[in-house]
Amino acid sequence: MTQPSFGVIGLAVMGENLALNVESRGFPIAVYNRTGEKTKTFMAERAQGKNVTATYSIEEFVGALARPRKILVMVKAGKPVDAVIQQLKPLLEPGDTIVDGGNSLYEDTERRTTELEGSGLGFVGMGVSGGEEGALHGPSLMPGGTKQSYRDLESIVTKIAAQVDDGPCVTYIGPGGAGHYVKMVHNGIEYGDMQLIAEAYDLLKNVLGLSNIQIADVFKEWNATEELNSFLIEITADIFTKIDPETGKGLVDVILDSAGQKGTGRWTVVTSLELGVPIPTIYAAVNARVISSFKDERVAAAKKLPSAVEPFGGNVQAFVDKVRDALYCSKMCSYAQGMALLSKASDEFGYNLKLDEIARIWKGGCIIQAGFLGKIQSAFIDNPKLANLLLSPEFKQSILDRQSAWREVLATSNKMGVPVPAFSASLDYFDSYRRARLPQNLTQAQRDYFGAHTYERTDQPRGEFFHSEWMKM
Repeated sequence: MTQPSFGVIGLAVMGENLALNVESRGFPIAVYNRTGEKTKTFMAERAQGKNVTATYSIEEFVGALARPRKILVMVKAGKPVDAVIQQLKPLLEPGDTIVDGGNSLYEDTERRTTELEGSGLGFVGMGVSGGEEGALHGPSLMPGGTKQSYRDLESIVTKIAAQVDDGPCVTYIGPGGAGHYVKMVHNGIEYGDMQLIAEAYDLLKNVLGLSNIQIADVFKEWNATEELNSFLIEITADIFTKIDPETGKGLVDVILDSAGQKGTGRWTVVTSLELGVPIPTIYAAVNARVISSFKDERVAAAKKLPSAVEPFGGNVQAFVDKVRDALYCSKMCSYAQGMALLSKASDEFGYNLKLDEIARIWKGGCIIQAGFLGKIQSAFIDNPKLANLLLSPEFKQSILDRQSAWREVLATSNKMGVPVPAFSASLDYFDSYRRARLPQNLTQAQRDYFGAHTYERTDQPRGEFFHSEWMKM
């Protein structure tokens, strides 16, 4: 057996699947898990007969790898990653590379890159999208950090990544924490996308009264369109066909309406506020998960705060079509916000992100893969400095053509008392972005009145500031 130079630490499902993916592409691997029983089970079951070397201590693991070593760490983000790095450092040699494949905060990745580069080791923070199946069969990979270390990994990651018409779904993202930053924003877009789909479902079920099978058929039809074809729409159609064996009901109907989160959506919101980039659809999606966790309070409030709703009296199929159009427009706003945030972060942090390449590697093996990512890719190829996707010829007219339906859906949801926070945030974003004048002139006047914060004038050059003594005028 050829001595492996690639190893995986951490054999939870994602670690196991990535390890098997690497081995299946012709690369022998070594594996290590803190709990030895997990390693034994993996070797006896999923890794049986494969070119995998099992190890049962960190020293044995490092010793099993040929130089230059390439070590993929798949443990929980935060302190566990630091703990593994500290165990590895004294055992590694210059030229060896550590790859963090978890959902680490980009600032932690920046710190780790600096620390390890200083000791002659390479470090790559690599976002991995695609879930368990993607990890096994071909994920979208977002590696950033030491460029030479990426080059050392390139022959492997280009083989294990999902493959689309224009190449493998992996590219060198940028220095430092760039890879994990892009994965974080990817997850923020994912939050927005999932919330928008949930709101569309809510309207179909609780405004129109469609059955689960009817809703499944609607999502199947939508997934067949160029505008809405995507992984998330596809799996949503499947979800509505699943029956709970214990109750005979649709499984989705017996799942508690309290959604969890692992932090990447919140991190996206925090960095957007720090950089001053509006991402209201993603804010709304994070907030929707937070308020969903107040289940007991919501149940109590529902008894005391009944909604004065109006029954739906329109054409059902016509409204289904309008929800489809509203979903498309809102999804485009979510992607536009995410790409605008990436553009600002690229300038602020010196990442030199290539937005067309980022759109390209999201086209396969990825949770947010969607048919229109090819158009997003083309938009940034045509204009790398495009300020906002809403201005792209690829999307501008299609949104303008659908905005009437978009507005009708929100008006109906308001009358019916069905909350659609992400739909609403998306339309507000569109309307705010396209208005030449917003009412913040009053906001700035108030700030100057009570705090002497100054203001700019419409009849003077930008950058000149003025203050008024409001009480004396």
